[in-house]
Amino acid sequence: MIFDIVSFFDSTFLKTKEHAGLTEDEYLNLIESFVLEAIHYNFKLVMIRANYIVFAKEIISKNKSNLLVGTVVDFPDGTSSTKSKLDEIKIAINLGANEIDVVIDYMRFKKGDNDYIVNQVKKCTNLCFSHNKTIKWIIESAALSDNEIIGICELIKNIVLDNFNENNFGNIFIKSSTGYYNCPHSKPNGATISAIKLMVKHSLPLAVKASGGVRSIKDFNQMIALGVKRIGTSSALSILNGKQSYSKY
Repeated sequence: MIFDIVSFFDSTFLKTKEHAGLTEDEYLNLIESFVLEAIHYNFKLVMIRANYIVFAKEIISKNKSNLLVGTVVDFPDGTSSTKSKLDEIKIAINLGANEIDVVIDYMRFKKGDNDYIVNQVKKCTNLCFSHNKTIKWIIESAALSDNEIIGICELIKNIVLDNFNENNFGNIFIKSSTGYYNCPHSKPNGATISAIKLMVKHSLPLAVKASGGVRSIKDFNQMIALGVKRIGTSSALSILNGKQSYSKY
C-alpha cells in the first residue's frame, strides 16, 4: 500500500529562499533534507525551482536513486510570452529536469484567444517531447468557471490528439493548480473535488495531476478515486504517515 501511495507523489517545494526567509546556506540545507526524504520514502519526483535542479541531481546521484526531478515554468502567473516559456523550458532541460510543469496562459484563454493557446501548447509540448521530457500544463482551475475548466481541458486534449503520437500521451498531464492563486473570500485555490471531476472527465485520454490542497490521506484517497494519476503536494510525508498537514500547498 505504501508503494502504491508514494508512486503518485510529486513532492513539492517551490518557496523561494526569500519567501521562506532563509539564507542561501539554510535554503540549500532545506533542499537537501527535502530531497533525501523523497529518496528515503521512494517518492516519484521532487518538484523544485530550476536553479536548484543541479544540486538536487547531485544528491540523487550520490545516493544511487531513481528519484525524478521536476521544475516549473512561467510560475505562478503564466502570462509570459510563448517564447519566454520556451526559453525557460530549454534552460530546465539543460539543467537536467525530467518533468516540466508549465503554467498555461489561462488569462488569454479566458479572453477567448484560443489560437494563442494552440500555438503555445503545440510549441512547448513539442519541445519537451523532442527531449523525452514529461510536460504538465497547469490550468489554474480556481481562476476558471466550470465551463472554462471543461473548455481548456478539451482544448489541450484536442491539440495533443491532433498533433502528437499516442505513444507520447503518457508524458503529458493536465494539472489543476499552482497553489499560489489568490482566491476571493478565502475559497480553495487548489484541487477541489468538483474541479478534478471535470478535469478527469474532459482530459481523457490525458492524465490529470491534482495539486494544491491535498494535505491528508483522506484528500489523497478522494483524488485517486476520481482518477487522478499524480499528486502534487508539500505534505507527502504527512499523508504517508496518515496525518493532517496544515501547509498552504
